[in-house]
Amino acid sequence: MQCIIRCMRMKSYFSKPEGDISSVFASLSGVDFNKPLDDRYAKLKCEIIQNYEQEIIDSWQRLLSVLKEQNSIIRSLKSNIIPQINFNQLENLSNNEIKNEIRTRGVMVIRNVLPEDLALKLKDDVEKYIKLNPQTKAFPQEKPVVYELYWSPSQIIARSDHRVLKALNFANSFWHASSTTQIHLDENLMYVDRLRIRPPGDNQFSLGPHVDGGSIERWEDPQYRTCYQQIFQGHWENNDFFDATHRVQANMSLYNTIGGCSAFRSWQGWLSLSTVNPGQGGLLVNPLLKYSTAYWLLRPFLTQDQTSGQWKIDRSSLWQGAIPGRGQEMNETLHPHLELSTSMVSIPCVHPGDMVFWHCDSIHAVDPVHQGQQDSSVFYIPASPLCQINLDYLVQQRYSFEHGIPPPDFPGGQGESQHIGRATPQHIQTMEGRRTMGYQPFTIHSNMTQGQKQIISQANQKLFHN
Repeated sequence: MQCIIRCMRMKSYFSKPEGDISSVFASLSGVDFNKPLDDRYAKLKCEIIQNYEQEIIDSWQRLLSVLKEQNSIIRSLKSNIIPQINFNQLENLSNNEIKNEIRTRGVMVIRNVLPEDLALKLKDDVEKYIKLNPQTKAFPQEKPVVYELYWSPSQIIARSDHRVLKALNFANSFWHASSTTQIHLDENLMYVDRLRIRPPGDNQFSLGPHVDGGSIERWEDPQYRTCYQQIFQGHWENNDFFDATHRVQANMSLYNTIGGCSAFRSWQGWLSLSTVNPGQGGLLVNPLLKYSTAYWLLRPFLTQDQTSGQWKIDRSSLWQGAIPGRGQEMNETLHPHLELSTSMVSIPCVHPGDMVFWHCDSIHAVDPVHQGQQDSSVFYIPASPLCQINLDYLVQQRYSFEHGIPPPDFPGGQGESQHIGRATPQHIQTMEGRRTMGYQPFTIHSNMTQGQKQIISQANQKLFHN
């Protein structure tokens, strides 16, 4: 019986087809993301904003006015608008002004999380790992930039480093939830992701403005939609983008495709392995979390009368930039008031060992052309707090780790199962690292909330007693 169960589980873990990062984004794979969807999505529009049509129109007018002002501020400040803090400040950070700015911008740079020499060694070692395994899948395959690698020793060492985990916990600390919500924001579960080594001059990995964590799912899934209820009722000013109460139950991958994400990543993030200046193949962000998110969430519901110029409710099945099973994408044509050509700003210069985080609803992109003289390299390491959906994912991910196959959300195939020098659980060098990867139990303390105690009990049961 146990053998049958294991075989069934194995089959589910291998269920996604092979592919690369281009499978996630319509723009990278040549799919048109500006065409109407099925008729049922027109009915979904009516369902979401029923009885709030006028409130939606009024709130849209307010939003366009504020966006115009905020876009002007971005143009004047550019990269200086992005909050930066030093890792050694995290322990006793009491500056509410910096914290509020991080909440407003939805992005931050944490300096010196790892020593520069360690970050450079991790990069050197992963390059050796790639050379040992020339069969590694990548995009583009002829001139690789993003590698389908998850289990190199360098990535495991970085993910389990106590300083990286401290930075992840700091990112999670901006979130909150009700006391009964089964989430523990002080415990992070590792969501294993890829790595990027982008060579100078590259223009293939030209990923435009987008948001991860699903696209149409934000509107279609009832729990996910509840995270933005204030927006869909005409009160975008009141929406709390750091409330995890409903995020922990949201289904962000309704279509079980390569491009889906089934875990709650509170912040996307990466660890820099090289020095990258603006324009040199790095990250672009739109630092207007509340305003830009409200805009692209409301955009499908509104259309402008070509004669009068008045805005009215759009009842078509067009959902700008949203394709089931793909990431949410934006451009100047579909989302003109975001003024993306000037509101997408480069993060400030980063060095090996710095970490960058951006909120899971934030619009981001990469430089269309790498104009620098050296590679732009990162390990993708997002924040993903302990909660039920992340726990369920971790169980499967742990299996993937032990067998060297891609994690559940990513393109399938044999992955690194035959790679020379692949990491094993023995490469996890810290107790915190073992806990975040599902190899060490969690501890319940008396001062925890009901929800925290419940999720820890479930985690220990699922990870160590099944």
